[in-house]
Amino acid sequence: MTDDLDEAAGVREVKSAARTVELLELLAARRNRPARLRELSEALGVPRSSLHALLRTLVRYGWVRVDSSGSLYGIGIRALLAGTSYLDTDPFLPLVLPFLEELREKVDETFHFGRLDGSDVVYLATRESSQYLRPYSRIGRRLPAYSTALGKSLLAERAPDRLAAHLPPVMEPLTPHTITSRPALDDELERIRKRGYAIDEQENSMGLRCYAVALAYQDPPVDAISVSIPLARLTTQRELEVVDLIRKMRDRIARVVNPLGLGGY
Repeated sequence: MTDDLDEAAGVREVKSAARTVELLELLAARRNRPARLRELSEALGVPRSSLHALLRTLVRYGWVRVDSSGSLYGIGIRALLAGTSYLDTDPFLPLVLPFLEELREKVDETFHFGRLDGSDVVYLATRESSQYLRPYSRIGRRLPAYSTALGKSLLAERAPDRLAAHLPPVMEPLTPHTITSRPALDDELERIRKRGYAIDEQENSMGLRCYAVALAYQDPPVDAISVSIPLARLTTQRELEVVDLIRKMRDRIARVVNPLGLGGY
């Protein structure tokens, strides 16, 4: 949408700013895998000399960190501060969090709140089950929308001719169960529209099934909630219970948020 507005207003992209953003996003996507200058230069298609100068500037300001050898680069602490500020000022997160807490307390499963961003879903909040604790936090993690229940619930809210903006050129498999073709994804999204919720059948993590519903306080929705359950303890009764809970919670959240008029935020 931003690109469309910029084109209509005749605003030209600032190349140095775009390059800086691309570099930071690349480093963030690598998570705990620092990169060498050569790797970054090849990935971005930028001359090493230009990229080195940019990296040194970002290191100086704390947006990029470098190891003691001066050869390995990773995302810096300033990025954390910016991300924390985003969470602190988001108008929807504090409204949804109590509902996530309530869901977790009722059934002691893991619940997530995520937002569609381009072709990914970004996790903004997670409430972990006491029965299944991850060794890391999902907050801020990005996953392809096509491979997650959160993402598919939001893709299903979009018309087929609008989906391209939310899909990568190639849908890579994250597990043997991941949907990787557009026709198969279109069929799955139609099933989601008919039943009213999305399912991730080990498409993102082996051994887990997830269920998700879009939150309709924006049009089209960009936020969703989901529940993840290990297959080892999932029963038909448990499935019916959690799906009913998240669908009812979706409606309760809408009744709280819609009157506040935040849909255009």
